[in-house]
Amino acid sequence: MRVVIAPDSYKGSLTAAEVAEAMAAGVRRVWPEAQLTLVPMADGGEGTVQALVDATGGRLITATVRGPLGDPVEATFGMMGDGETAVIEMAQASGLPLVPRERRNPLITTTYGTGELIRRALDEGAARLIIGIGGSATNDGGAGMAQALGVRLLDAAGQDLGPGGAELARLDRIDTSGLDPRLSAVEITVACDVDNPLTGPRGASAVFGPQKGATPEMVAQLDAALRRWAEVIRRDLGRDVENVPGAGAAGGLGAGLMALLNARLRRGVEIVVEATGLERHLTDADLCLTGEGNTDFQTAHGKTPMGVAQAARRHGVPVICISGGLGRDHRRIYDVGIDAALPIVPGPVDLDAAMASGAAYVADATERALRLVAVGMRLRRA
Repeated sequence: MRVVIAPDSYKGSLTAAEVAEAMAAGVRRVWPEAQLTLVPMADGGEGTVQALVDATGGRLITATVRGPLGDPVEATFGMMGDGETAVIEMAQASGLPLVPRERRNPLITTTYGTGELIRRALDEGAARLIIGIGGSATNDGGAGMAQALGVRLLDAAGQDLGPGGAELARLDRIDTSGLDPRLSAVEITVACDVDNPLTGPRGASAVFGPQKGATPEMVAQLDAALRRWAEVIRRDLGRDVENVPGAGAAGGLGAGLMALLNARLRRGVEIVVEATGLERHLTDADLCLTGEGNTDFQTAHGKTPMGVAQAARRHGVPVICISGGLGRDHRRIYDVGIDAALPIVPGPVDLDAAMASGAAYVADATERALRLVAVGMRLRRA
């Protein structure tokens, strides 16, 4: 029996690699001789760096960069095992958890630290960048990121703009003459799992601004500033990114990466499936196990179990999803290739206690799932 184990992390409890090891322990209780292939996964958000480093034998690098409010933060990125591909999570430098709730203000938060991480990856010799852009604290359209990489954003008096999305309302012109020249030879792929445009009622400010601390008045101010950003990009760079799906991701960072760094946006789990070589491992597999912290209706719209299931379906491999919990409308996952889904908790349990016992619960749930599979195999032979 050949089993591919390809879960996401259980956020706040277990990394993807830890979940995979726990699942493997459960499999061995039922099939001690099974051939197991562990492929820790992610979908472009939290855990992507760790998953890709683990899967490829890469390394983690820590750098001190400017946080969303300008304070120094320690941010980690990864170099994959090929030594040429860097993996960056923008949330490490510019993420919402880095800003205390009482200080959240997207008028002033900046993606400058994300640009510093990109520059640091170039220093490591990266020829390719994979950038996950979930979980931002920012709404600056990627302006801070651009400034960190040498772009000048100037007002009508020729002065550089300050940090934050509100500053873009004063933007007069974009000067890219100082953009780091190494970027022209680097392939940049952005993991983006939303299709929001930059501006308007579905744009970055209206949809994501409130969770970053924006009041209705601030949302209107930020949306107008991003419209100005899009206008000047069109005029000075010849790129129209305002209504491109995904341009509004991470407070408009998607737009900035496309316009200034010629980045390509892709669904995050597709990038990870490709980078980990998951398809190759599924070629002669008999079963695939996946999972995540919580499986619900959102899973069917591009999260890790969906991406794993679609890859497995191409090879005729059945998929069992073992997750921390099964939430609202989770049955939608059966339409995207997942054959069965189980929660790990054995009964009513406090969330903190469940998270503390996550590995044991994952192993036990996997054992239960595999014993049911074994029963099915015996019935088929009968």
